[in-house]
Amino acid sequence: MGKMPSYLAMKTDPAGTASEAAQALIQSDLRELGAAARKLANHAILLGGGLGFGSSLFKWLAFIAAVYLLVLDKTNWKTNILTGLLVPYIFFTLPGVLFNLIRGEVGCWIAFVAVVLRLFFPKHFPDWLELPGSLILLTVVAPSLFADKFRNDIVGVGVCLVIGCYLLQEHINASGGFRAAFRKAKGVSNTIGIVLLFVYPVWAFVLLYLL
Repeated sequence: MGKMPSYLAMKTDPAGTASEAAQALIQSDLRELGAAARKLANHAILLGGGLGFGSSLFKWLAFIAAVYLLVLDKTNWKTNILTGLLVPYIFFTLPGVLFNLIRGEVGCWIAFVAVVLRLFFPKHFPDWLELPGSLILLTVVAPSLFADKFRNDIVGVGVCLVIGCYLLQEHINASGGFRAAFRKAKGVSNTIGIVLLFVYPVWAFVLLYLL
């Protein structure tokens, strides 16, 4: 009876060691991610000469990545992921110059023509115009609460972050795992595009923490 505890310890040692090794590996990865985030913030500040420029730059980068994914969805991505979420993401990251242009008379005319084509000439309305047309309509008719307040507020940043997390999770599941998402030839560009969606919201939260 006196040897039973040592026997049990020997049986559970490998599992305990594996668990500790996994936890140590996760902690190491988190430390590396934290260090990389700090380096990215420092380099962006030095390159841009200020926090405001870095935020604008990252917003442009996230906007371009979302548009890139939207184009891929209608060309060779062909996935069951709810890529319609890219429309509100682009709405919240649309740079001010483009947003004001679409929000004005130009956007109203584009939205009007799109609605007329969709209602009376559906055969001449291509499928690939559905999401861009929805984006223009959303931008034109959005209430001022969303267009003027939430777009430049923590609410819009939170929405972008949630959308990015959802798309990354669904893409990893569709690719067959995290490693497969970065190894498959057709999935690498999609993965990089989705990862870039995190650039702006993460930077915005960093600014919120710093300020």
